[in-house]
Amino acid sequence: MQAQNVILQTGDVLFRESAESSLSQAIDAVTQTDKATHFSHMGLVEVVGDSIFVLHADTEGGSCKISLREFIYPPSDSLPQERTVIAYRLKPDYQKAIPDAINTAKTMLGKPYNFSYVMNDSSYYCSGFVYRAFAKDSIFKLNPMTFKDPDTGNFNPSWIAFYKELGMEVPEGQLGCNPNGMAASEKLMLLGKVRM
Repeated sequence: MQAQNVILQTGDVLFRESAESSLSQAIDAVTQTDKATHFSHMGLVEVVGDSIFVLHADTEGGSCKISLREFIYPPSDSLPQERTVIAYRLKPDYQKAIPDAINTAKTMLGKPYNFSYVMNDSSYYCSGFVYRAFAKDSIFKLNPMTFKDPDTGNFNPSWIAFYKELGMEVPEGQLGCNPNGMAASEKLMLLGKVRM
């Protein structure tokens, strides 16, 4: 199935660049890698006939399956506009993991969004959703999470306020994952920008 010049396949991983929201910017600010990506959201592609869907965990709808168009033009944006979406594909040696990953992702649909970003089995955040989909085949790794500004070494003020509102300590150092870290995986290859 073609989305402009990138031909998407089931199992491709889509990364959406940061939005203007404070949460998206806070995610991006503390999860930079040496690849200098600016992703704050991600999802998993499923191609069904002539249609392209994205399975993902979203702050608005929890774990759900939406159209590619809705992923690129999120209805939650105050001014619906195209977001930059970059597609990656598992390298050939790892593509055998895709059927199980899609089946696992479908079992997670309908769960609420995990606003704490602490991994659990009853709710999911976007990168945690994709991580768990591929967990059986160990495609992605968990790493100690940081909520500190890399320039100052201090907690990003947005995260302090965010976790205070949740009534919990910032989960610094707990194992987790994020879109920028997962995009840097050596098991993925870059396909390019997805356009509609």
